[in-house]
Amino acid sequence: MRNASRDVQEKPKPKPKYNSAFRSLYAYTKPHQRTFNFVFILIVLGIAADLSQPYLVKIVIDDLIKADGQTEFRTVILISLLYLSLSVLGLLFGYMQNNRLQFAAQSIVARIRKDLFGHISKLSMSYFDRVPSGSLITHVSSDTETLNQFFNQVLLSMLRDGLTLIFIIVLMFRLDQGLALYCLLLLPIIAIIAVGFRSYMRKTYQIARTQLSRLVAFVAENLSGMNLIQVFHQEKEQQNQFSDRNQSYFRANLREIRTNVLFNRSFDILGNLSIAFVTWVGGTAVLNKNIEFGVLYAFITYIRMFFQPINTITQQWNTLQSATVSVNRIWGIFSIQPEVTDAEAAKTINLTKVQGRIDFNRIQFSYQEGIPVIRDLDLHIKPGEMIGVVGTTGAGKSSLISLLCRFYDVSKGSIEIDGTDVRDIPQETLNRLIGLVQQEPYLYSGSIIDNVRLFDETISREAVIQACMLVGVNELVERMKDGYDTKLSERGSGLSAGERQLISFARIIVFGPKVLILDEATANLDSQSEQMIQHALNIVSEGRTTIVIAHRLSTIMQADRILVMKQGQIVEEGTHPQLLELHGYYEQLYLHSQGKAMIEAG
Repeated sequence: MRNASRDVQEKPKPKPKYNSAFRSLYAYTKPHQRTFNFVFILIVLGIAADLSQPYLVKIVIDDLIKADGQTEFRTVILISLLYLSLSVLGLLFGYMQNNRLQFAAQSIVARIRKDLFGHISKLSMSYFDRVPSGSLITHVSSDTETLNQFFNQVLLSMLRDGLTLIFIIVLMFRLDQGLALYCLLLLPIIAIIAVGFRSYMRKTYQIARTQLSRLVAFVAENLSGMNLIQVFHQEKEQQNQFSDRNQSYFRANLREIRTNVLFNRSFDILGNLSIAFVTWVGGTAVLNKNIEFGVLYAFITYIRMFFQPINTITQQWNTLQSATVSVNRIWGIFSIQPEVTDAEAAKTINLTKVQGRIDFNRIQFSYQEGIPVIRDLDLHIKPGEMIGVVGTTGAGKSSLISLLCRFYDVSKGSIEIDGTDVRDIPQETLNRLIGLVQQEPYLYSGSIIDNVRLFDETISREAVIQACMLVGVNELVERMKDGYDTKLSERGSGLSAGERQLISFARIIVFGPKVLILDEATANLDSQSEQMIQHALNIVSEGRTTIVIAHRLSTIMQADRILVMKQGQIVEEGTHPQLLELHGYYEQLYLHSQGKAMIEAG
């Protein structure tokens, strides 16, 4: 007896929210901790090499070049050589730190991208019903690339330029405390500008990213339905819609660029005013003999160097904002848990001993609360039985199959295979138990061999060829130049609908599921192709429990039993002759299909 609590659809517990977007990256950066420590040391050494150079010039000016014209040339040459050596070392440290950081960053982003794709592939079908594929493409490609830019640009800038600012301030105080205090007056002004722009810039970057995601989603949807667009001559209408979305993205980008330019130019003006101010104050001090000229030179050099890292950091501000948005979006996906999950006490099933008995025990199901699609359906299928399912669009035929494959879970009742609830069967095992052939079989970019065995190297080439010969794919292969190694393009363009279906039937032979489901597999076929598929169906259905959903009644006339569905319920049941004798709903469907056939023949 099943636990009554299973009649209510279980909702998985959500993952805890992260306190900070970048804190969630720690688990990915931890394996590269040594590399980051090494990079930090290289950054410190590189900064020390660069900032020592103005101080060496100060020593030459103030200590080695005498007012009476005497100069210690030997010491000057030594310092010049040291200056050159520091320049070379700065270049070397910069090269090494960039290389090591690139390696760590690429490794981290590659792992995140892999985990993100793996996580998306495990989400329930209800998630893909809600989220457009173009948006997910943006997450996997564009958002992870933005994260890559964060590591390679923003993180390096924050470490190198941030430490440079600190070291420059220390050196300024060492040279002259009075001038250094004057320069520190700039820091509150910088902080005010940064805080004032931050919230506004974040908003502009968020708008731009959202508009890009919508644009990519629109393009992806149109490319997948291009044949429909051309058939109904919707090119102009779709072009207008694309132009609207493109214009919105264009305006969002301009707004982002204007904000960034205004932000950066504010610091340019502030930097030029600061140099003028230091030159005036420091020049007055030199004329009054309060400081030496070499100190003023070093100060002016450091004040220039002071604003260079600030400009670099501000130029990376938009990347930082985009990275923050991207990390939030990526971890927003990671936080989503599948609605369909394996039970904690999942049962181990021996696939070789499965007979294929299927029981739908008074199930109910709805996609939206209060709008039932399946209503109290009770159905029991014997092992090896072929069942045909017919009914008008919206009758619940495909929903019934989706529940058996556990794309969704029932709201009430249970579905069992050989007496085991499908919710207690690990999804990996359930996927091997059930073979699904859809109306439009999906083919990947790759050889015929790879498309049949779905890139599973454990399945031998000989087994694939034997399966292809059984269902008649060999006749197709013989016409191809490279035979079974012929490369197919995405979705198998260049092959007829019937030929693509034959390849999907060969998959069934190779993987050997105990339950076979055909979901409108002959809907797009001509009569000749349908006969070819019918022959292949007779081969692959042998010894398997088979459920065939069909609009064409000719496909299921020879079924052991035909189920007639209407509004989520089975209204009639029996063989083809038995159903015709009832003079009911099935007869209407049959006569309607015959009428269509006569019109087509005429």
